[in-house]
Amino acid sequence: MVCPTCRRWVSRGACSCRNCGRRLGGCDLPALELVLPGGVRVTAAPGITLGRLRSSTVRLSDPSVSRTHARVTGTADAPAIVDAGSSTGTWLDGVAVGRRPVELRDGAVLGDAEVTVERARDDRDSGRTSVVPARATAMTAAAVGGSGKPRLRPGYALKRLEAREGPQRWVLQDLASGAALRLDEEDVGLVRLLDGDRTMAAVLVAAEERLGPEGPARLATLLSALADRGFVAGVELAGTASPSGWRRLFAPRRLVWPGAADAIDELYRRGGWRLATDPALVAMAAIALAGPIAFVVLLAGGLARPLVVADRVGLGGFVFLLGRALVAAAHETAHGLALAACGRRVREAGLKLLFVFPYAYVDTSEVWLEPRRRRIVVSAAGPASDLVLGGAFAVAALASEPGVVRDILYQLTIGAYLGAAFNLNPFIERDGYQVLVDVLREPGLRARAREAFVGRLRGDGEVPAILWRYGALGVVWSLVSAALVISVSLRTAAALRPAVPDSAVGAGLLLTWTLLLAPVVLLLGRALRGRPARA
Repeated sequence: MVCPTCRRWVSRGACSCRNCGRRLGGCDLPALELVLPGGVRVTAAPGITLGRLRSSTVRLSDPSVSRTHARVTGTADAPAIVDAGSSTGTWLDGVAVGRRPVELRDGAVLGDAEVTVERARDDRDSGRTSVVPARATAMTAAAVGGSGKPRLRPGYALKRLEAREGPQRWVLQDLASGAALRLDEEDVGLVRLLDGDRTMAAVLVAAEERLGPEGPARLATLLSALADRGFVAGVELAGTASPSGWRRLFAPRRLVWPGAADAIDELYRRGGWRLATDPALVAMAAIALAGPIAFVVLLAGGLARPLVVADRVGLGGFVFLLGRALVAAAHETAHGLALAACGRRVREAGLKLLFVFPYAYVDTSEVWLEPRRRRIVVSAAGPASDLVLGGAFAVAALASEPGVVRDILYQLTIGAYLGAAFNLNPFIERDGYQVLVDVLREPGLRARAREAFVGRLRGDGEVPAILWRYGALGVVWSLVSAALVISVSLRTAAALRPAVPDSAVGAGLLLTWTLLLAPVVLLLGRALRGRPARA
């Protein structure tokens, strides 16, 4: 369901919207608390005062705070803030508060003193995102200058997810690159030691005090992982240099759209949010289910001419490529809208060019700060749009009379379904793979499964069953997919031969089949080469 105020997703049965703070339903909300700069928490109960006087309930020493600055009013369930005649004014989330009460909400920030408002949370609940902005400080400069006091590079977010996420319920994310690292409670304790105040020797001693004899080794492993992802100040991220020579041919070039985040947010606010409502989801599911039925009926009726429109291969190829581009753009927009429904923003969007082939992309890495079920939804939104568009095209083609319009709709249907099949493939690192990783709770699944499958073929009986079975299914999937593509390519070749030389058609078939089968052949060859010989 969506919040009636901000139109962002809220969990069914939630007491309030975590994005705008609106109260929902009739359940009892946890009390709001004022979190002071030093970490002290005070319940935001009606009647408490904020100021510099000793008699203030919440005493603040910031010079911008008046002797009696602000007062909490309202009710225990819905506390509000009013200005109490301060000289500099009371500010809530950057907006001036007058004598009219303004309701407090979870996540709000009061004034320059940076008093934050938070709901009281159980240890099992997710926490609010802690953000360290990317601005240079004297302490950071000292760390970069080689003082020997390790410190995280500014510009990161740290968030605790729900307990159901498992032991590694903390996420550390670089705000610039989107790189994320999953941590457990012990890792987070070690991360907090990297404040730039302690020397490396002092950090090692503290790690041993916290975790015992394995503390220094655990710290070394953590520091290595942090450095590899660019989190440590003064340590340059490896592999950031631009490729040179022939490698530049295989490096995608990016054309970034600077206003993408604002455009997707605006699209969501102007009606895109309706796609997240229950009626829209039911309608899209019906279209996605009807599409394959219509497609099979079209095939059974003899409409099986890919890349051909009005008996012209060139026109059919153009329609297919244009349709693929439009479907891909809708695919990426769906990812962005799903992320907006979570209350987060796209980090970056644009086009990537590999050789001369463009493809759209949207960076949704902020989803790593969301619960697992929302990560799954954002990953699945793109393939879902492919299936909905493919279904709509197929139904429209079935309802059309034979002719150019039906031929065009058929090419669009093929383009959408090919995109869905490619992106749902759980054995390449696309959307289907990301969904499976979250469902199985197995980070780095593909690389680990490949090694486990090779080990199993070599006779290692100790590898985890879920990993080698996934690797084996990946091989089967690749072979089945290759067989289907080969079958379709043979039918396509027959349609192309009247207009394309046989040598060109044969070369295209050979290249396609080689690209399909080479990864499987290389993987099996690697496993069999290392298999011990039997006596």
